[in-house]
Amino acid sequence: MLEDVAPCADVVLRETDGQLSSPSLVMTTVAIPSHMGSPAVPVLKSFLAGSLSGTCSALLFQPLDLVKTRVQSSVTTGKGHTGIVSVVINVLKQENITGLWRGVVPTITRCVPGVGIYFSLVHTLKTHFGSGNTNPLESLLIGATARGTAATIMHPISVLKTRYESGIYNYNSIPRSLFLIYSTEGKAGLFSGLAPTIARDVPFSALYFMFYTQIKSFLPYDKIDEHYIPVIHFNIGIIAGLLASFITQPADVMKTHMQLNPQKHTNLKDVITFIYQRDGLVGFQRGFVPRALRRCLMAAMAWTVYEQMMKGFGLAT
Repeated sequence: MLEDVAPCADVVLRETDGQLSSPSLVMTTVAIPSHMGSPAVPVLKSFLAGSLSGTCSALLFQPLDLVKTRVQSSVTTGKGHTGIVSVVINVLKQENITGLWRGVVPTITRCVPGVGIYFSLVHTLKTHFGSGNTNPLESLLIGATARGTAATIMHPISVLKTRYESGIYNYNSIPRSLFLIYSTEGKAGLFSGLAPTIARDVPFSALYFMFYTQIKSFLPYDKIDEHYIPVIHFNIGIIAGLLASFITQPADVMKTHMQLNPQKHTNLKDVITFIYQRDGLVGFQRGFVPRALRRCLMAAMAWTVYEQMMKGFGLAT
Protein backbone atom coordinates (compact mmCIF):
# COMPACT_ATOMS: atom_id res chain seq x y z
CA MET A 1 0.00 0.00 0.00
CA LEU A 2 1.29 3.44 -0.93
CA GLU A 3 1.85 5.75 1.98
CA ASP A 4 2.23 9.50 2.36
CA VAL A 5 5.03 10.73 4.53
CA ALA A 6 4.12 13.64 6.79
CA PRO A 7 6.35 15.63 9.16
CA CYS A 8 5.59 15.47 12.85
CA ALA A 9 7.00 17.63 15.65
CA ASP A 10 8.32 15.71 18.69
CA VAL A 11 9.21 17.36 21.98
CA VAL A 12 12.62 16.05 23.09
CA LEU A 13 14.40 16.57 26.40
CA ARG A 14 18.15 16.59 25.76
CA GLU A 15 20.65 15.60 28.46
CA THR A 16 23.69 17.84 28.72
CA ASP A 17 26.38 17.18 31.33
CA GLY A 18 24.01 15.07 33.35
CA GLN A 19 21.27 17.73 33.34
CA LEU A 20 18.11 18.00 31.30
CA SER A 21 18.12 20.97 28.97
CA SER A 22 15.02 22.88 27.87
CA PRO A 23 12.66 21.02 25.55
CA SER A 24 13.35 21.36 21.84
CA LEU A 25 11.38 20.50 18.73
CA VAL A 26 12.69 17.81 16.43
CA MET A 27 11.03 17.16 13.08
CA THR A 28 10.48 13.49 12.37
CA THR A 29 8.49 11.75 9.72
CA VAL A 30 5.45 9.62 10.30
CA ALA A 31 4.04 7.35 7.64
CA ILE A 32 0.35 8.07 7.02
CA PRO A 33 -1.69 5.56 5.03
CA SER A 34 -2.93 7.07 1.79
CA HIS A 35 -6.56 6.35 2.68
CA MET A 36 -6.21 8.71 5.67
CA GLY A 37 -5.65 11.72 3.41
CA SER A 38 -8.77 13.86 3.14
CA PRO A 39 -10.18 14.05 -0.41
CA ALA A 40 -11.90 17.28 0.63
CA VAL A 41 -8.62 19.22 0.71
CA PRO A 42 -8.15 19.56 -3.10
CA VAL A 43 -11.83 20.51 -3.44
CA LEU A 44 -11.45 23.15 -0.73
CA LYS A 45 -8.32 24.52 -2.40
CA SER A 46 -10.06 24.72 -5.77
CA PHE A 47 -13.02 26.44 -4.07
CA LEU A 48 -10.72 29.03 -2.48
CA ALA A 49 -8.81 29.58 -5.73
CA GLY A 50 -12.05 30.00 -7.65
CA SER A 51 -13.57 32.36 -5.09
CA LEU A 52 -10.53 34.63 -5.07
CA SER A 53 -10.26 34.67 -8.85
CA GLY A 54 -13.97 35.47 -9.19
CA THR A 55 -13.79 38.26 -6.62
CA CYS A 56 -10.86 39.97 -8.35
CA SER A 57 -12.48 39.88 -11.77
CA ALA A 58 -15.91 40.93 -10.45
CA LEU A 59 -14.51 44.02 -8.73
CA LEU A 60 -12.60 45.14 -11.81
CA PHE A 61 -15.32 44.63 -14.40
CA GLN A 62 -18.52 45.49 -12.51
CA PRO A 63 -19.01 48.76 -14.50
CA LEU A 64 -19.33 46.75 -17.72
CA ASP A 65 -22.09 44.63 -16.20
CA LEU A 66 -23.95 47.71 -14.98
CA VAL A 67 -23.76 49.33 -18.43
CA LYS A 68 -24.95 46.12 -20.09
CA THR A 69 -27.94 45.85 -17.73
CA ARG A 70 -29.00 49.46 -18.30
CA VAL A 71 -28.64 49.23 -22.07
CA GLN A 72 -30.90 46.18 -22.04
CA SER A 73 -33.36 47.58 -19.48
CA SER A 74 -33.83 50.90 -21.32
CA VAL A 75 -36.56 49.29 -23.44
CA THR A 76 -38.37 47.87 -20.43
CA THR A 77 -38.35 51.22 -18.62
CA GLY A 78 -39.69 53.09 -21.66
CA LYS A 79 -36.54 55.16 -22.22
CA GLY A 80 -36.10 53.92 -25.76
CA HIS A 81 -32.82 52.66 -27.11
CA THR A 82 -29.97 53.88 -24.95
CA GLY A 83 -26.38 53.50 -26.07
CA ILE A 84 -23.30 52.61 -24.07
CA VAL A 85 -21.84 56.13 -24.06
CA SER A 86 -25.18 57.65 -23.02
CA VAL A 87 -25.48 55.23 -20.11
CA VAL A 88 -21.95 55.97 -18.87
CA ILE A 89 -22.44 59.76 -19.12
CA ASN A 90 -25.80 59.55 -17.36
CA VAL A 91 -24.40 57.45 -14.51
CA LEU A 92 -21.43 59.79 -14.04
CA LYS A 93 -23.73 62.84 -13.94
CA GLN A 94 -26.34 61.43 -11.57
CA GLU A 95 -24.38 59.00 -9.40
CA ASN A 96 -20.71 60.02 -9.79
CA ILE A 97 -18.01 57.51 -10.69
CA THR A 98 -19.00 55.23 -7.80
CA GLY A 99 -22.33 54.71 -9.53
CA LEU A 100 -20.56 52.52 -12.07
CA TRP A 101 -19.99 50.03 -9.26
CA ARG A 102 -23.63 49.98 -8.18
CA GLY A 103 -24.58 46.37 -7.51
CA VAL A 104 -21.01 45.33 -6.67
CA VAL A 105 -22.06 44.04 -3.23
CA PRO A 106 -24.55 41.48 -4.55
CA THR A 107 -22.08 40.72 -7.34
CA ILE A 108 -19.40 39.82 -4.79
CA THR A 109 -21.99 37.99 -2.68
CA ARG A 110 -22.83 35.88 -5.71
CA CYS A 111 -19.31 35.46 -7.10
CA VAL A 112 -17.43 34.40 -3.97
CA PRO A 113 -19.45 31.23 -3.36
CA GLY A 114 -20.74 30.91 -6.94
CA VAL A 115 -17.38 30.89 -8.72
CA GLY A 116 -15.94 28.79 -5.91
CA ILE A 117 -18.69 26.19 -6.39
CA TYR A 118 -18.09 26.24 -10.14
CA PHE A 119 -14.33 25.69 -9.97
CA SER A 120 -14.51 23.08 -7.20
CA LEU A 121 -17.09 21.15 -9.24
CA VAL A 122 -14.93 21.41 -12.36
CA HIS A 123 -11.97 20.05 -10.42
CA THR A 124 -14.04 17.25 -8.85
CA LEU A 125 -15.65 16.20 -12.12
CA LYS A 126 -12.33 16.22 -14.00
CA THR A 127 -10.59 14.28 -11.23
CA HIS A 128 -13.22 11.60 -10.60
CA PHE A 129 -15.08 11.32 -13.89
CA GLY A 130 -12.70 12.64 -16.54
CA SER A 131 -10.56 10.48 -18.75
CA GLY A 132 -7.37 12.35 -17.86
CA ASN A 133 -7.08 13.81 -21.34
CA THR A 134 -10.26 15.85 -21.49
CA ASN A 135 -11.92 15.61 -24.90
CA PRO A 136 -14.40 18.18 -26.29
CA LEU A 137 -17.50 16.24 -25.18
CA GLU A 138 -16.16 15.83 -21.64
CA SER A 139 -15.33 19.53 -21.52
CA LEU A 140 -18.86 20.43 -22.59
CA LEU A 141 -20.45 18.17 -19.97
CA ILE A 142 -18.14 19.26 -17.14
CA GLY A 143 -18.58 22.96 -17.89
CA ALA A 144 -22.35 22.63 -18.24
CA THR A 145 -22.83 20.62 -15.05
CA ALA A 146 -20.64 22.88 -12.92
CA ARG A 147 -22.22 26.11 -14.17
CA GLY A 148 -25.79 24.81 -14.06
CA THR A 149 -25.39 23.81 -10.42
CA ALA A 150 -23.71 27.04 -9.35
CA ALA A 151 -26.13 29.26 -11.29
CA THR A 152 -29.22 27.60 -9.78
CA ILE A 153 -27.91 27.82 -6.21
CA MET A 154 -26.94 31.50 -6.52
CA HIS A 155 -29.85 32.66 -8.70
CA PRO A 156 -31.73 34.71 -6.05
CA ILE A 157 -28.58 36.82 -5.62
CA SER A 158 -28.37 37.14 -9.40
CA VAL A 159 -31.93 38.54 -9.49
CA LEU A 160 -31.02 41.02 -6.79
CA LYS A 161 -27.83 42.03 -8.61
CA THR A 162 -29.70 42.77 -11.84
CA ARG A 163 -32.24 44.91 -10.00
CA TYR A 164 -29.50 46.79 -8.15
CA GLU A 165 -27.73 47.57 -11.42
CA SER A 166 -30.88 48.67 -13.26
CA GLY A 167 -31.46 51.71 -11.04
CA ILE A 168 -35.20 50.93 -11.07
CA TYR A 169 -35.36 49.38 -7.61
CA ASN A 170 -34.24 51.23 -4.49
CA TYR A 171 -32.75 48.30 -2.61
CA ASN A 172 -30.21 49.06 0.11
CA SER A 173 -29.72 45.79 1.99
CA ILE A 174 -29.22 42.30 0.60
CA PRO A 175 -31.08 40.35 3.35
CA ARG A 176 -33.90 42.91 3.48
CA SER A 177 -34.18 43.03 -0.30
CA LEU A 178 -34.32 39.26 -0.62
CA PHE A 179 -37.04 39.15 2.03
CA LEU A 180 -38.95 41.91 0.23
CA ILE A 181 -38.83 40.01 -3.06
CA TYR A 182 -39.96 36.82 -1.34
CA SER A 183 -42.77 38.51 0.60
CA THR A 184 -44.18 40.35 -2.44
CA GLU A 185 -43.40 37.94 -5.28
CA GLY A 186 -42.82 34.60 -3.56
CA LYS A 187 -40.33 32.01 -4.72
CA ALA A 188 -41.17 32.87 -8.31
CA GLY A 189 -39.65 36.32 -7.78
CA LEU A 190 -36.44 34.95 -6.34
CA PHE A 191 -36.06 32.61 -9.29
CA SER A 192 -37.44 34.88 -12.01
CA GLY A 193 -35.44 34.52 -15.20
CA LEU A 194 -33.94 31.19 -14.13
CA ALA A 195 -34.78 29.49 -17.43
CA PRO A 196 -32.95 32.03 -19.66
CA THR A 197 -30.15 32.23 -17.08
CA ILE A 198 -29.60 28.48 -17.39
CA ALA A 199 -30.01 28.80 -21.17
CA ARG A 200 -27.29 31.46 -21.12
CA ASP A 201 -24.84 30.29 -18.44
CA VAL A 202 -24.82 26.56 -19.07
CA PRO A 203 -24.04 26.80 -22.82
CA PHE A 204 -21.61 29.66 -22.15
CA SER A 205 -19.62 27.72 -19.58
CA ALA A 206 -19.82 24.50 -21.57
CA LEU A 207 -18.59 26.21 -24.74
CA TYR A 208 -16.05 28.33 -22.87
CA PHE A 209 -14.55 25.36 -21.06
CA MET A 210 -14.42 23.34 -24.26
CA PHE A 211 -12.78 26.12 -26.30
CA TYR A 212 -10.39 26.92 -23.43
CA THR A 213 -9.23 23.36 -22.79
CA GLN A 214 -8.98 22.43 -26.46
CA ILE A 215 -6.93 25.49 -27.40
CA LYS A 216 -4.67 24.84 -24.40
CA SER A 217 -4.14 21.24 -25.53
CA PHE A 218 -2.33 22.47 -28.65
CA LEU A 219 0.23 24.49 -26.72
CA PRO A 220 3.80 23.10 -26.58
CA TYR A 221 4.28 23.83 -22.86
CA ASP A 222 7.74 22.24 -22.87
CA LYS A 223 8.92 24.94 -25.28
CA ILE A 224 7.26 27.93 -23.59
CA ASP A 225 8.91 30.03 -20.90
CA GLU A 226 6.77 29.57 -17.79
CA HIS A 227 6.77 33.34 -17.21
CA TYR A 228 4.67 33.77 -20.36
CA ILE A 229 2.13 31.06 -19.51
CA PRO A 230 -0.27 33.34 -17.51
CA VAL A 231 -0.35 35.81 -20.43
CA ILE A 232 -1.00 32.99 -22.89
CA HIS A 233 -3.80 31.60 -20.71
CA PHE A 234 -5.34 35.08 -20.48
CA ASN A 235 -5.41 35.44 -24.26
CA ILE A 236 -6.87 31.98 -24.70
CA GLY A 237 -9.57 32.99 -22.25
CA ILE A 238 -10.38 36.08 -24.32
CA ILE A 239 -10.83 34.01 -27.48
CA ALA A 240 -12.96 31.39 -25.73
CA GLY A 241 -15.08 34.09 -24.10
CA LEU A 242 -15.80 35.92 -27.37
CA LEU A 243 -17.00 32.76 -29.06
CA ALA A 244 -19.17 31.68 -26.14
CA SER A 245 -20.60 35.19 -25.54
CA PHE A 246 -21.85 35.63 -29.08
CA ILE A 247 -23.74 32.34 -29.04
CA THR A 248 -25.41 32.96 -25.66
CA GLN A 249 -26.22 36.70 -25.91
CA PRO A 250 -29.96 36.27 -26.78
CA ALA A 251 -30.52 34.34 -23.54
CA ASP A 252 -28.86 37.17 -21.58
CA VAL A 253 -31.26 39.74 -23.06
CA MET A 254 -34.27 37.56 -22.19
CA LYS A 255 -32.95 37.00 -18.66
CA THR A 256 -32.63 40.74 -18.00
CA HIS A 257 -36.21 41.47 -19.14
CA MET A 258 -37.68 38.65 -17.06
CA GLN A 259 -35.80 39.66 -13.89
CA LEU A 260 -36.71 43.35 -14.17
CA ASN A 261 -40.38 42.83 -15.03
CA PRO A 262 -41.44 39.33 -13.90
CA GLN A 263 -45.13 40.24 -13.85
CA LYS A 264 -45.11 41.17 -17.54
CA HIS A 265 -42.68 38.54 -18.84
CA THR A 266 -43.82 35.34 -17.16
CA ASN A 267 -42.38 32.85 -19.64
CA LEU A 268 -39.89 32.57 -22.47
CA LYS A 269 -42.52 32.81 -25.20
CA ASP A 270 -43.78 36.17 -23.89
CA VAL A 271 -40.35 37.73 -23.56
CA ILE A 272 -39.17 36.45 -26.97
CA THR A 273 -42.30 37.91 -28.60
CA PHE A 274 -41.81 41.23 -26.80
CA ILE A 275 -38.16 41.59 -27.84
CA TYR A 276 -38.81 40.57 -31.44
CA GLN A 277 -41.83 42.88 -31.89
CA ARG A 278 -39.97 45.78 -30.34
CA ASP A 279 -36.51 45.47 -31.94
CA GLY A 280 -36.52 42.53 -34.32
CA LEU A 281 -33.58 40.12 -34.34
CA VAL A 282 -31.18 42.94 -33.46
CA GLY A 283 -32.90 43.19 -30.07
CA PHE A 284 -31.54 39.81 -29.05
CA GLN A 285 -27.99 41.17 -29.26
CA ARG A 286 -28.58 44.34 -27.23
CA GLY A 287 -25.79 44.90 -24.72
CA PHE A 288 -23.46 42.45 -26.46
CA VAL A 289 -20.40 44.74 -26.46
CA PRO A 290 -20.26 45.48 -22.70
CA ARG A 291 -21.28 41.90 -21.85
CA ALA A 292 -18.71 40.37 -24.18
CA LEU A 293 -16.00 42.64 -22.81
CA ARG A 294 -16.95 41.81 -19.23
CA ARG A 295 -17.45 38.08 -19.69
CA CYS A 296 -14.28 37.68 -21.73
CA LEU A 297 -12.11 39.69 -19.37
CA MET A 298 -13.70 38.21 -16.24
CA ALA A 299 -13.44 34.63 -17.44
CA ALA A 300 -9.91 35.12 -18.75
CA MET A 301 -8.74 36.70 -15.50
CA ALA A 302 -10.61 34.18 -13.33
CA TRP A 303 -9.08 31.21 -15.13
CA THR A 304 -5.60 32.77 -15.18
CA VAL A 305 -5.66 33.50 -11.44
CA TYR A 306 -7.23 30.10 -10.74
CA GLU A 307 -4.59 28.22 -12.73
CA GLN A 308 -1.75 30.08 -11.01
CA MET A 309 -3.21 29.47 -7.54
CA MET A 310 -3.81 25.78 -8.25
CA LYS A 311 -0.23 25.54 -9.49
CA GLY A 312 0.87 27.08 -6.20
CA PHE A 313 -1.22 24.51 -4.35
CA GLY A 314 0.46 21.76 -6.35
CA LEU A 315 -2.79 20.66 -8.00
CA ALA A 316 -3.40 19.99 -11.69
CA THR A 317 -6.03 21.97 -13.62
